[in-house]
Amino acid sequence: MTTPWGEVALTRHPEDPRDRLRAWDASDAYLLRHLAGQQVPLSGTVVVLGDRWGALVTALAAHRPTQITDSWLGQEATRRNLARNGVEPGSVRLLTTQDPPPERVDVLLVRVPKSLALLEDQLLRLAPSVHAGTVVVGTGMVKEIHTSTLRLFERILGPTRTSLAEQKARLILCAPDPARARPANPWPYRYDLPAGLGPLSGRPVVNHAGVFCADRLDIGTRFLLRHLPPTRGVRRVVDLGCGNGVVGTAVALADPRAEVLFTDESFQAVASAEATYRANGVPGQGEFRVGDGLTGVPDDSVDLVLNNPPFHSHQATTDATAWRMFTGARRVLRPGGELWVVGNRHLGYHVKLRRLFGNSQLVAGDPKFVVLKAVKRG
Repeated sequence: MTTPWGEVALTRHPEDPRDRLRAWDASDAYLLRHLAGQQVPLSGTVVVLGDRWGALVTALAAHRPTQITDSWLGQEATRRNLARNGVEPGSVRLLTTQDPPPERVDVLLVRVPKSLALLEDQLLRLAPSVHAGTVVVGTGMVKEIHTSTLRLFERILGPTRTSLAEQKARLILCAPDPARARPANPWPYRYDLPAGLGPLSGRPVVNHAGVFCADRLDIGTRFLLRHLPPTRGVRRVVDLGCGNGVVGTAVALADPRAEVLFTDESFQAVASAEATYRANGVPGQGEFRVGDGLTGVPDDSVDLVLNNPPFHSHQATTDATAWRMFTGARRVLRPGGELWVVGNRHLGYHVKLRRLFGNSQLVAGDPKFVVLKAVKRG
């Protein structure tokens, strides 16, 4: 990526030579040009919210910025990109969306996330640290910035306007008003599930902002909950890509002897899963891990993997994440262990499962979704 301060080499994580998606886009470059062109002072506390693969903090590393992200993969990409560009360790402070934000913010740079709820939560958390002199600039592709996005900045921080578009990217320019009355933060959000969902019927779910379908149960997970496998004799279960943890929590309620690992690359998701688990008073201890799928889980150590894989990476549609999840599941399952997957019928997951496992069985289906089972042989 070409920046006003020189070239920076960037990749996504995990690196895949077949992946043609870049680790930056026109909105990152537009923001950096704006900072240089307007001679924005960067000597104070610079906070970058939602920097997807570390492009912004890598370019601004000389100013010792703080990055706040919900993505473990994005944070790991940042570490690798900083090292790739010879940035001294410790020059960039890496925080998650669950960490307390800096007490004072002099420059706030916001890469607009896909989730408006996550933006709301993070702006409300950062607002007490923003002062009248804080420079606030958001950035995103034109298709990512909506009237609701601008209203959110205006409602929480202060008067907001947009720039002209350049290369289909746009800036959000906000003038903070510390005297502005801010709304209470509605996150995390808690609600009770409806009947007809097995062990979780009528039970509470807790969602932190940014978790998929945070204000209701998504229909794919709802379909899986109605067709969960029996777990008698199952010792080790993984809720892979756990989201708010309802699937793993349902298993734990049905069979308290099962050891359930909840894992997701989203810090908000794993916090939600643990909150849902605790809210339901499940006996025993669940394990909650933020990371890249099943990395770190020993080979042949799991009896059952349950998975509702995403098919988007930010705005891009891709099956790369699902493929990595299925591959990881095959590695960690014991012989005879099972991977259960729910997905949209048109995604054709049965083809991938047959390629990896040599088998795929349709457990349940409706016009939109299927639940598939693959068994590890030998």
